Amino acid sequence: MNLSCIIIDDEPDAIDLVELLIQQCTTWTLKAKCYDALEAMAFLKKQRVDFIFLDINMPKLTGMELAALLPPQTKIVFTTAYSEYAVDSYAFETIDYLLKPITLKRFLASVKKIEQHFLKREPEQSANAEQREEFFFVKSGKVFRKIVLKDIQYFEGEKDYVRLVTGHEQLLIYRRLKDIEEQLDLPFIRIHNSYIINYEQLTKIEDNHIYIAGKRIPVSEKFRDGFMKIINEKKF
Repeated sequence: MNLSCIIIDDEPDAIDLVELLIQQCTTWTLKAKCYDALEAMAFLKKQRVDFIFLDINMPKLTGMELAALLPPQTKIVFTTAYSEYAVDSYAFETIDYLLKPITLKRFLASVKKIEQHFLKREPEQSANAEQREEFFFVKSGKVFRKIVLKDIQYFEGEKDYVRLVTGHEQLLIYRRLKDIEEQLDLPFIRIHNSYIINYEQLTKIEDNHIYIAGKRIPVSEKFRDGFMKIINEKKF
């Protein structure tokens, strides 16, 4: 089966082993080997893969923290020496959970599981693509919170944090607004250095400001032309 993947692990020997197993046991395409989470994020912003092999214990960002920052549809095979993360891993689109050291027998079982997953998902995806609700997970304290994209009203940058606002809650995310912007498509649009809005949630535009659920948000000159171009496409 032709699948593409990347390996994300801070241990070169662990990457070499998974790469060797892929070469010997599959017809998959290994598109990249990333040695930390930031390198992986930069790669995944530019290229798509079917799934990722993701180590959990890494510096800078752990595998769990990285998984929470990736698009919610990202398919993951976690690799780790620690079994205690297994339950938490299934908060994501987890296909399998491989304990290190990975044996040939266990990897072959995982290959079967991964390929069956994609064989099963292909007809479901074509039949139900328009019906699925897009969502992602946000880490809030020690809890990963599921957030439905259409429920988000806006993101507000606050120094080292971003405030995510829906119709019923607000969450602080330890990320830059620019990083969030790079992961979002329409209906989300940047209208100010401090704001990304869901334009499907806005109720009116007046005097270089938009209103969402009573919140008055400025539209800066820097982003006004791009914002109004989208709005004009929806204007009678």
